[in-house]
Order: sequence, then C-alpha cells, then structure tokens
Amino acid sequence: MNRFIALLVFSQFACTSVWFAANAVLPTLITAGLLPENALPYLTGAVQLGFILGTFTFALLNVADRFSPRYVFLTAALVAAGSTAALLLPNMQYGGMLSLRLLTGFALAGIYPVGMKIAADHHPEGLGKALGFLVGALVLGTAFPHFSQAFLGQTDWRLVILSTSVLALLGGLTLGLGTQDGPHRKAGQKIAPWAFLHVFRAPKFRSAAFGYFGHMWELYTFWAFVPFLLSAYSAQHALDPLPLSLLAFSCIAIGMGGCIVFGLISIKKRARSTCRLGPKPLLTLLPEQPIFLPSTE
Repeated sequence: MNRFIALLVFSQFACTSVWFAANAVLPTLITAGLLPENALPYLTGAVQLGFILGTFTFALLNVADRFSPRYVFLTAALVAAGSTAALLLPNMQYGGMLSLRLLTGFALAGIYPVGMKIAADHHPEGLGKALGFLVGALVLGTAFPHFSQAFLGQTDWRLVILSTSVLALLGGLTLGLGTQDGPHRKAGQKIAPWAFLHVFRAPKFRSAAFGYFGHMWELYTFWAFVPFLLSAYSAQHALDPLPLSLLAFSCIAIGMGGCIVFGLISIKKRARSTCRLGPKPLLTLLPEQPIFLPSTE
C-alpha cells in the first residue's frame, strides 16, 4: 500500500465514522428520555435519505468532475463533522437532530463516492485492490462509533459524538491538504442533468446499479439493527449483561476483512465471478429461524 492509498484509506475511515454516530448512543438517549423509543428508524432513515439526495445532487451537477475531488471531499468532511458536532448543542430537540442527521447524510455523499472517484483518478489499473481497502475503511468507520461507545460512552455519550466529529475533521484535512489530484483525472466537464439516463442504457451498468441498490438496502438495515438484535437476544435468553457495543462493533467491522480479500481476488478474477464467490458459502450458514426471534416450538 503506497502513501496515497494509506492517506485515502485513513480519511475514508475517519470521515465515515459519523455515519452511525447517533445510532451508537441511541439506547443511552432513549433510556435517558431524550429520544422517543421509536427513534431508530427515523434517525437512520434521515442519514440514508440525505445520502440519496446528496448522491443524486452530486451526480446531476457533476460536482466531482467540475471541481477538485479532494476539495469536494474536504468540504463534505467539514460539513459532516460540523453537523455531527452540532448534536451536542444545548437544548437540541428531536426535530433538530433529524435535520442534522439528514445534513450529515448529504455530506457523506461527498465522502464515500468521491473517495472512490479519487482512487480511480490515481489507480485506473488494478482498481479492485484500491477499492477493496477503501470500502474496508468505510466498514471500519461505520463500526467505529460502537467501539467508541464501548469505552468512551460509558462515561458520557457526548464523547462518542465528539470523537467521531474530530475524526471526520482530521480525515478531511488529511486528504484535502495532504494529497494531490490524480494524474488520470478528467476535469472541467459541463453540467449535464439528464446524462444519468443515458448510462442506464448500458446493460452492465444497469445490472451493477440495481445489484448495488439491493445490497445497500439490506446491509445498512442490518448494521442499524445489530445493537438492538444483540440486546433482544441477550434479554430473550436471560444472559449476563453482554458488551453489546463491542459486539456490535465486531459484527460490523469484520466485514473489512472480506472487502480487502475480495478486492485482491478481483484483480485476478472477473468482478462478476468475485461477486458470486463471496455470498455462496454464507448461504449454507443460514439458520432455519433468525436467532433473535422467539422459538415457535
């Protein structure tokens, strides 16, 4: 891994740590009466909706092509860090938190996809390896708030929000000021709002896009509910108090290894073959009934 990829991977990890920052402290806030018990889907959905709106906006306006992608990344990181830190403002209400989470999701559209664009500008050949590390960093960043909650959140939940905000700031500054634009970058393209309709005419792109849509739908649902599934399982089986935050971190972060391994495999095998290879062994592990549901016997 060269210096640039190392900096990009760190920045991606650091900036995506704000994605589930509020989710990690959600049980604490609900117990304290600061949020309603049904806050999980709304807080999670606000970030995801913001991300969808952001990605469409960035794509329609060709933001990462018309402007330096590393400065786009930096600007988005500053917004993500600021909107996350703003959760700590005095007298913050539920509606305000939802709005800030929506803004954070919008900013993440300038981090995750733009980070992949930056990687392609530097490494058009052997891109699978770079993207494997990059998406692995996203996975680790997404899991990090639970790690922070396990150690800092026991003292004060605000430290979790603060730590992820500072990380996002550092990540943005690292990539924005510590690197250069890639030699393969194509800049200065005009705004073409309807160009996205043309790319969907390509069957391979269309298949990949809808496949990725389905993947993101199930993945982020699982990540959002992991702590609550673990908590329900612990309560159902009357187990001693489990380190739920640490277990949630482990369940999510383990995916980083898969990203890196299959990114490396994709260099020697076709991308389609690699995608087929990954899920097949997991199908044999599916239980007859999800372990967190009550038994029907």
